[in-house]
Amino acid sequence: MDDNSARSKKGMGAGAQALAAVVLVSGLVGGMWGLRDLGDVSTDGPAPAACDGPHDARPPKRVSGAQLCTALNRRDLPALLGTPDERAETAGGSESWTKDAGGTKTVTPEATVELKTYAVKLSASYDLLRVARSVRFLGETAEAKKVLGRPAVLYSDRTIALSFSFDGHKIGQSDSRPGGIARSLVVAKDAKDGGGSFEIALWRQDEGTPDDEALLRVAEKVLPTIPGWNAG
Repeated sequence: MDDNSARSKKGMGAGAQALAAVVLVSGLVGGMWGLRDLGDVSTDGPAPAACDGPHDARPPKRVSGAQLCTALNRRDLPALLGTPDERAETAGGSESWTKDAGGTKTVTPEATVELKTYAVKLSASYDLLRVARSVRFLGETAEAKKVLGRPAVLYSDRTIALSFSFDGHKIGQSDSRPGGIARSLVVAKDAKDGGGSFEIALWRQDEGTPDDEALLRVAEKVLPTIPGWNAG
């Protein structure tokens, strides 16, 4: 999972530090992320993080995690989030696989970009579930919407705050607790809502409440740049 580091506030041994993370367990399209390094450091400070190269794990005619990362990691992403003075600190895309009882494999491409204030996750689902029907099981906060002419659902999810203690290069104990609120927007792949969706999730690194307007601004700019969007 993409993590931001901080010094532990708990009493630990001399030289011991901690990695703290705020991560999202998504209600509709979820995944796991790996720790990623910051971008190259220049004399003017760290450069914005760049996306990984292309991945080959995706099936043909489906978007990859790297392509989602390219769409999400825009130059104007900080401005869309309302934090124009910030820059991407981590960025990456990947594909995760699941297998049902019948042995059918399903791929979930996803990408995450983290800034100082916000983290944003973009993922794609290729199941047959219609977005309009998903409002029934996404909780009391689920709200049906129309985004870019397509059925959508806006709902709240819960992040999980993780901490990992370590001394030098040795990782010690880990701990988890409920984190802040994430706001997620699920948008149908096509106007007829024939199945499959894109999901953008937004949460604050300080566990505060994210701005819905920022989430909608990101969706309206990012989604049309995903390969295959117009075909939908």
